Amino acid sequence: MSPVLQGILTIIIGVGGCVGYFYFSNIILDKVIFPAKGPQAGRNINRANQVRPWLFLFPAMFALGLYLAYPVVGSFWRSLFDRSGANFIGLGNYFDLFAESTFRTAVFNNLLWVLFVPAAATFFGLLVAQLTDRLSWGNIAKSLIFMPMAISFVGASLIWRFVYSPNPDIGIINSIRDSMGMASLDPLQIQFWNNFFLMFILVWIQTGFAMVILSAALRGIPEETIEAAIIDGANPFQVFFKIKVPQIMGTIVVVWTTITILVLKVFDIVYTMTGGNFGTHILPSYMMTYMFRDDGRATAVAFVIMILVLPVMISNIRQARKEMR
Repeated sequence: MSPVLQGILTIIIGVGGCVGYFYFSNIILDKVIFPAKGPQAGRNINRANQVRPWLFLFPAMFALGLYLAYPVVGSFWRSLFDRSGANFIGLGNYFDLFAESTFRTAVFNNLLWVLFVPAAATFFGLLVAQLTDRLSWGNIAKSLIFMPMAISFVGASLIWRFVYSPNPDIGIINSIRDSMGMASLDPLQIQFWNNFFLMFILVWIQTGFAMVILSAALRGIPEETIEAAIIDGANPFQVFFKIKVPQIMGTIVVVWTTITILVLKVFDIVYTMTGGNFGTHILPSYMMTYMFRDDGRATAVAFVIMILVLPVMISNIRQARKEMR
């Protein structure tokens, strides 16, 4: 079957199945389970109306349970077995993880990513959003800054491999060093600092995202508050930091936490640039080293990543709800 025909059939079956489900489920509810007739008609109608919302929620709840809750429970259960999957070892994989220096290095590097990337991307995004609004060609500048968002992480990594190349005829860093009479080096092999070279790739990508969201928030600030501050003698820095930033703090937090969630799941950049070598492992890349040779250890790392992401996601959801009020 051709992909086009398969896609059309999938849409027809999916839409038709949804319509059929809601139609027949309501008929069964109103005609069979709680019939609106007889002495109990009024009570049955009220019961049917109480149950009806759950009919609409059931498909989504079933899909979430099948594709989200079940894999989480299954992954945790799998992490309690050894490499072969036949012997139950309890929390042995987790104890082995925390006893391994490479895992501790990956956790430390992830902490660096979480501290640096969201802060830098949000800061540069806010700075660009403020400055480009003052330029006549600001929309062109925003388009250029947002353009890296259209590039995959692997593509962006390949671009920056040329920037970091130890060949002075290719790499910008070594070209500058060569012009100053300094010897060439490979930035990706400099322990500790190579992590920041990798982080800057994600900052370069995510600055455009932060800029778009924060630019919209800045434009939503009432002009009256800015004019009142200027009349009271506030300079541009005071207007920005004491008037504008406090009014969009909720949006800044949402952008910050969204990028943080992405950072905790990023894998492509490290895998493409260094493969986790030279002390650059983060948890997702560390997990991949065990993916095809030790399922128990790999799923244990995946569960640790999920636990680390959960508080950030909950915070993001709470902040988003506050913004909607």
